[in-house]
Amino acid sequence: MNTYFLNFFKYKDLLFELVRKDIKLKYRNSFLGLIWSILNPLMFMIVLTVIFSQLFSTTIEHFAVYVLTGRLIYVCFSETTNFAMQSIFANASLIKKVYVPKYFFPLSKVCSSFANSLLSMISIIPVMLFSDLHFTWVNIMIVFPLFYLFLFSLGIGLILSTIYVFFRDLQHIYSLALVIVMYASAIFYPVDIIPDKIMPFIQLNPIFLIVEMVRESLIYNSTSALSTHLFCIGYAGVLILIGLFTFYKKQDKFIFYL
Repeated sequence: MNTYFLNFFKYKDLLFELVRKDIKLKYRNSFLGLIWSILNPLMFMIVLTVIFSQLFSTTIEHFAVYVLTGRLIYVCFSETTNFAMQSIFANASLIKKVYVPKYFFPLSKVCSSFANSLLSMISIIPVMLFSDLHFTWVNIMIVFPLFYLFLFSLGIGLILSTIYVFFRDLQHIYSLALVIVMYASAIFYPVDIIPDKIMPFIQLNPIFLIVEMVRESLIYNSTSALSTHLFCIGYAGVLILIGLFTFYKKQDKFIFYL
C-alpha cells in the first residue's frame, strides 16, 4: 500500500495533467463554457421549485435554496462516482501501452468532476441573495461537508472502478442505486416527513448527511454537531480504505479484462 503514496509524489505532475485535461474537455466546443455550470443548476432549481412549491414551500423555509443545495450535492456525487467508475475502462489503451499508477484514473476523474461541481455551487450565491438570506461566518463551515463529499466520492469511486472492469453491467445497477440515493436524500421534501422507524437507514446514506450539513451552514446559520463530523470522517475513512484495498488487490488483473 505504500506504493500508492510513493507513486503519488513521483507521478503527481501526470495526475495534475489528467485533471486539467478532463476539465478542458468538459467545456471544449461549448459556447457558454463555464457559465453553463452555473446556469444548469439554476434552471433545474427553478423547475423543481415550480413543481414542488405548492406541496412543500409552506413547510420548508427558503425553499429555493433548500432544493438547490440538495440538487447540487447529489449531482456532484453522481457525476464524480459515475466518471470514476468508468475511468479504468476508458483509459484501457493507455494502461496497455505505458506504466501509469492505475488509481490515478479514478482519482483524476473525482478531482476534475469535483472541481466542476464547485463552480456550479456559485449558483447558490444569487439564490441566497434573492431569498433574503444573510451571509455570515457560519457559511464558511460548508467546506467541511464538501470535503467529506470528496472523500465519500473517492472511496466509492475506487470501489466502483474496480468492479466495473470485471462486471460491465454495474453501470445499470448503479444507475438504479443513484435513483434510490436521490429519493433518500430529502432533496425536495422536508426531512420531518421521514418516519422515525426508517430514519436510521436514511442516515446511512452519506449524501443525506452532507446535504443536511450544507443546509445547516447556509440556511439555518448553525454548525453541525461534532458527532456528525466524526461519523462522516469515520464513514469516509472506511470507504476509502475498502476502495484502496480492493483496487490494490485487483489492479494487476485489469489488463486481462480491458
